[in-house]
Amino acid sequence: MAIFNKDARATDDTRSAPLSGGTSLSIIAAGTKIDGDIQTDGVIRVEGRVDGSIHAGRQVLIGRQGEVHGDITTREAVVGGKVEGTITASERLEVQSTSLIVGDISTRAIAVIEGGKINGTVRIADAKERADVEPAAEPTTAYSQ
Repeated sequence: MAIFNKDARATDDTRSAPLSGGTSLSIIAAGTKIDGDIQTDGVIRVEGRVDGSIHAGRQVLIGRQGEVHGDITTREAVVGGKVEGTITASERLEVQSTSLIVGDISTRAIAVIEGGKINGTVRIADAKERADVEPAAEPTTAYSQ
């Protein structure tokens, strides 16, 4: 068979191939617990438990058995498990029917599937509204002479 030939290519090259655009995929498998913050430019999928914040440049996927106890900041998030913390998804958030979110949400678009639970405030605004609402970084000071 070809799989034992060292010169033959593996029949399933998709497992090791990067996602389109060179984006990486990181997986926290079921039964795995991470204590600490996670930061990636790509995609992270959580099937286990993370005690800490997650910052992903592209996407965060929380599986049905996945748990995150910390804040999530990303462009797009899909939650199927449990999140205790603030979710900031600059583009889109999907709350699946098996999810429980305890914390505030800020996003541009949200989809909540029947059965999904949210206990917190939800803020939906486009990029222009966010810029208008955000406070100035430094207070203005009046000078008199």
